Amino acid sequence: MSSSNEQMISSLERMSPLREAAIRAAIGALQLPPGSRGLDIGCGIGDLMLLLAEATGPDGHVVGVDISWPALHCARRRAGNSAHAQRIEFANSGMGALPFARGVFDWAWSVDCVGYPAGEIRPVLEEICRVVCPGGVIALLGWTSQTLLPGYELLEARLNAACASYAPFLEGYPPRAHFLRALHWFHRAGLVEAGCRAFVGRVQAPLGPEIRDGMALLFDMLWGDAIGQASTAADIEEYRRLCSPDSPHFIGDIPEYCAQFTYTMFTARIPARP
Repeated sequence: MSSSNEQMISSLERMSPLREAAIRAAIGALQLPPGSRGLDIGCGIGDLMLLLAEATGPDGHVVGVDISWPALHCARRRAGNSAHAQRIEFANSGMGALPFARGVFDWAWSVDCVGYPAGEIRPVLEEICRVVCPGGVIALLGWTSQTLLPGYELLEARLNAACASYAPFLEGYPPRAHFLRALHWFHRAGLVEAGCRAFVGRVQAPLGPEIRDGMALLFDMLWGDAIGQASTAADIEEYRRLCSPDSPHFIGDIPEYCAQFTYTMFTARIPARP
């Protein structure tokens, strides 16, 4: 496995405990029918598929697709070690040409993948609509905001403005191509009952080892790569003081630390046949 794949899988594994509660809440809000068959597009290491399988009950079935073979290998291992092993399967595929027949799924969902943070969503959405049955649900989720440096709001605002990790993926795309405009594409695709909800993930001290590690990774993912090129010397110094896990001033270690982030979920339904 290449070092880039190892790094990607490691990052997904380290972030999983941090986002689990917010994703569980989103899954609960969907009220997936017991025994239903669903599709996870961009399933990554498969951690969320276990939650989906749990939500659909002992007769449910979840299929995950991802373009990354290393991620799927990790996902298969996770699924095989779970109580849901017989109800989970995988396919190596991009999201633009799903290897499934028309209308074989009761629902489809994607987290931080389809349309995120920006892109040409219409052909992908049409392909998803093809494989979901009439009356079925489509749900797209994406990380959309965070408040992570309590007491240092101005520093966080400057870091977000100068070093936002998603900025390179937004440049050049018109507003309608951004993830937060998903309702526009839902309507264009003829979907019905379109809506959106936000789900809040919360972190509060004292942080356990997994959450502390996830927060350190999150700081680095959001701001670490660009901090040296895009910020003032004073902001770089303050960022390293507060956001480096080895720093004696790591912000996650203060007794009153609290933070939050949001996932936005867009949902719609395939029109039922007359």
